[in-house]
Amino acid sequence: MCGIIGYIGPEQATGVILDGLRRLEYRGYDSAGIAVQDNGRLEYRKKAGKLANLDAELAERPLPESHAGIGHTRWATHGVPNDANAHPQLSNDGRVAVVHNGIIENFATLRAELGAEGVEFTSDTDTEVAAALLGRAVNRGNDLTVAMREVSKQLHGAFTLVAIDSQEPDVIVAARRNSPLVVGVGQGENFVASDVAAFIDHTRDAIELGQDQVVTITANDITVTDFDGGPAETRAYHVDWDTTAAEKDGYDWFMRKEIFEQPKAISDTLLGRYSPQGELTLDEIHISPETLRRVNKIIILGCGTAHYAGMVAKYAIEHWVRIPCEVELASEFRYRDPIVDSQTLCVAISQSGETADTLQAIRHAREQGAKVIAICNTNGSTIPRESDAVIYTYAGPEIGVASTKGFTTQLIACYLLGLYLAQVRGMKFGDEIRTIMDELEAMPAKMQSVLDHADQIYTLAKGMEDEEDFIFIGRHVGYPIALEGALKLKEIAYLHAEGFAAGELKHGPIAIINPGMPVFAVVPPQGRDQLHDKVVSNIQEVRARGARTIAVAEQDDNEVDQFAEVVISLPKVSTLLQPVLAVVPLQLFACEIATLLGNDVDQPRNLAKSVTVE
Repeated sequence: MCGIIGYIGPEQATGVILDGLRRLEYRGYDSAGIAVQDNGRLEYRKKAGKLANLDAELAERPLPESHAGIGHTRWATHGVPNDANAHPQLSNDGRVAVVHNGIIENFATLRAELGAEGVEFTSDTDTEVAAALLGRAVNRGNDLTVAMREVSKQLHGAFTLVAIDSQEPDVIVAARRNSPLVVGVGQGENFVASDVAAFIDHTRDAIELGQDQVVTITANDITVTDFDGGPAETRAYHVDWDTTAAEKDGYDWFMRKEIFEQPKAISDTLLGRYSPQGELTLDEIHISPETLRRVNKIIILGCGTAHYAGMVAKYAIEHWVRIPCEVELASEFRYRDPIVDSQTLCVAISQSGETADTLQAIRHAREQGAKVIAICNTNGSTIPRESDAVIYTYAGPEIGVASTKGFTTQLIACYLLGLYLAQVRGMKFGDEIRTIMDELEAMPAKMQSVLDHADQIYTLAKGMEDEEDFIFIGRHVGYPIALEGALKLKEIAYLHAEGFAAGELKHGPIAIINPGMPVFAVVPPQGRDQLHDKVVSNIQEVRARGARTIAVAEQDDNEVDQFAEVVISLPKVSTLLQPVLAVVPLQLFACEIATLLGNDVDQPRNLAKSVTVE
């Protein structure tokens, strides 16, 4: 999410920065801005909306000629998308300008402290806090590099900060913690950016910064230190991709890139949700605890992949909160005269926040007096605006039409909502919530271990590209993952694929099993009541009819090994959280099959990313 570029060199900074921002448009954004140094002062322009709005502003009020500047495309987190909240953000005296990716978790505390010192804020952003801190540090006599180190150590969370100081010409300073930052190494010019795509037309030599590092660039020099000022190790590399591939970080498809971005997307979605005091703090939920305690029914609304996320949520919420939970196709909801009242809580799940079916469903629910919580990836979109509260996912822009990281971050948001309701309603003790949160926070590393074995999935796909029919089965939370796995094959491979609740096979669908037909089974963790053994029995049922069985099961499940021809191993997690990991091999499989078939994976036929018609 967001795009950053900083430039220093012989060319006019404004033009270089604008070109870089255009290269970053694929990431998605809702405002853009530029700041440049100009003879002992800073000049800046920023506008909400697309770069065309910034272009128009610059045409009307051009920036002065300058050889050093910074630019940003913002994906709103703190504060709605408007001119005031766009980046760059400046210190009170206008001396320092900052652009920022990420989330500063302790910004509210720091903002209060700065406010007590007389600092006045003009935006709702966490970024302006960083600008104010840098302004204070340089006005105490520090150069910008020392100030950046000092400020970075005060910030909690994930961030990339890039700053310029009107009193320190021809210098750009940047810092990184848990957020991408690369340096572009040119001849008599240098760059910093969130992505090599921003500067690939100028140089293909780059330096990747490590965690907790500060870089200072001039036109002819690059210095990297840690936050304490000590020497820091970096990795230099040469980019041999073309511009389009650079935007994709070398992946053939945005979808594949987005599958591999999921560990970070999950980390970002969890960031700042759980306080050091052991409480979930969902700041976007502006519904009183008293109102939430009066809720006697939950209805989850979604379409397609979002609907399947809601199906997983039902299992978690009913188990943790002990409230009846229904999952509805948003496209059908208002046409069946649903029973909704003031004690009903509706949860609307939409990646884009513009899904027409879901929007109409929540409007109907609110007319009946229900409260609505949106789960959404797009700040300022219609569904969050028309809801009573929102939990934003921080997947970043999802370019591929078939949702991947959008889905897994929706799962995380659903888990957070379930735990929050359990906390508010007193259904879980603090140590119980902590145990689940610890497992959620370990999920990115476990997901990465699944992705590290992607070649196993690709090899499996290479032997199955001529198949025309696929079956996916699962029980409990594995059932919606079976549905999602089948949907991915339909969406991008254009193949017939069906997902079934495994126990339903014998009630009809088993009749379609043919010899050699691939059947994917999502197997619950061992020791979970009778679920595990039941799914193993279902695998035996289809194998007896000649199916080719592929099991997605936790590692060291020796029982599954006996009955499945192929076993895709997952790290051990609790049953309710297994969907986050189990879906990843199915995403990889669909992506590879579609690639082998020569399809356009990112823009499958007949589909749109945001469905804005009913």
